[in-house]
Amino acid sequence: MPLAKYHAKRDFDITPEPHGSGKMSGGHELTFVVQKHQASHLHYDFRLEWNGVLLSWAVPKGPSLDPSVKRLAMAVEDHPLEYGGFEGVIPEGQYGGGTVMVWDRGTWEPEPESADVDAALGSGELKFTLHGTKLKGSWVLIRTKFGGARSSWLLLKHKDRFASAEDVVAAKPKSVLSKKLMAQIAKTAGGGVARAAKADPTRSAAERDEKETEA
Repeated sequence: MPLAKYHAKRDFDITPEPHGSGKMSGGHELTFVVQKHQASHLHYDFRLEWNGVLLSWAVPKGPSLDPSVKRLAMAVEDHPLEYGGFEGVIPEGQYGGGTVMVWDRGTWEPEPESADVDAALGSGELKFTLHGTKLKGSWVLIRTKFGGARSSWLLLKHKDRFASAEDVVAAKPKSVLSKKLMAQIAKTAGGGVARAAKADPTRSAAERDEKETEA
């Protein structure tokens, strides 16, 4: 079963995370999502839709728009497609307990060199284009070390018109789904507000993001 590892780690009588159908759906563009996740530590979950699931990597420092910056991305278990819309609080004591934000989402497509996605993943180099709200343009995932379900990869931005020295995770801290910060999401879902607030930026950064969103 494609989601066996995902299901084995969760008690769906307790967690609000989607169980997922595991069924493939066709006739639409491939989706991607980046979820900001304050669990035992803050990280960003980078997920690409492929073969009916969301292939997933945990990126400790989040994506960077600077092509000179290499971000560690640890492969984790596949997630259901429905997870792409999940924002809220995973109860403490459950796997990944903490606040989850839909930080960015959109569609993606493999670039010509990686048109055979399975082969590209197998060889350890997947080149792709993102069409998100915050992340756009050409990117690549490069495997650096085999480790089963915890293989080590690097996430890099390619040089194009969307590349920038801007720290996008700091400059654009709000959810693309609810427009909320982490503490606000935790408060709405009955989670730990103080803990979630540690993942939020300074007030000035949040205000700058709000003004850019309104513009």
